[in-house]
Amino acid sequence: MYPVKEKLREVLATLPDGVRLVAISKYHPSSFIMEAYDEGQRIFGESHEQELASKVKELPQDIEWHFIGHLQTNKVKYIAPYISMIEAVDSLRLLREIEKQAARCDRVIKVLLELHIAEEATKYGLTPDDCRQLLDDGEWRTMSHVQICGLMMMASFTDDEEQLCREFQTAKDLFDELKQKHFADDPAFCERSWGMSDDYPLAVSHGSTMVRIGTAIFGPRVY
Repeated sequence: MYPVKEKLREVLATLPDGVRLVAISKYHPSSFIMEAYDEGQRIFGESHEQELASKVKELPQDIEWHFIGHLQTNKVKYIAPYISMIEAVDSLRLLREIEKQAARCDRVIKVLLELHIAEEATKYGLTPDDCRQLLDDGEWRTMSHVQICGLMMMASFTDDEEQLCREFQTAKDLFDELKQKHFADDPAFCERSWGMSDDYPLAVSHGSTMVRIGTAIFGPRVY
C-alpha cells in the first residue's frame, strides 16, 4: 500500500500559513483520495470530466473539487452542478460558457485565469497582455454566476531555478497589477495558484497561495 497519509503529512509540514494544498488526484484511485481525506485534506484536483464524475458520486460530498486541466467548452455543462473551482480559464469564450452553465444550475462558480508564461508552446493559457485585455474589456463584470478569484500558471519544465523564479515572479507581479486595477475592493480576488511537486517551494517564495501537488503525495500516476 502506498503511504499516502505519510506523504501528505510531509508535504503539509512544508507549507507556511496562508498556503493551501490542492491534492492532484487525477489518475489515482478513490481509495487514495479517502486516505488523504481521512487526514483532513478536502481540496482535490482532477482534469478529466468522466473520471471526476465517477469520483464525485462515490466520495464524500464535502470535498472541494477543482478542475485543473484544459477545459473544453462542451464539457462545462457536465461539471457545472458540482465543481468548486475551475482553475484554468484560458479564454473569454470559456468564461462565457461557465457563466451560462452556472446560471443554469443556479450557482456561482469560482474561477482562476490561467496565464501562459512558460517558454513551452504546449501549455495553454492567456499571455499577460491577453489577460489584461480580457479584464480591461469588462464583459466579466456582467457575469453574476462566475467569480474571478485570482490567477493560475504552470512554470516551465526545467531544473533552471532562475528561470522558474522569473516565471513565478512575472505571475506575482501581474496579480498585484490586476488586483490594484480591477479588484482592489474585492477580497475574493486573492488566489495565486502556482507550484507543483517539483517546484512548489520556489512558487511559495514567489507569492503562491495554492500549490497543486500530486506525485509527491500519491506517487506515480496509475493510468
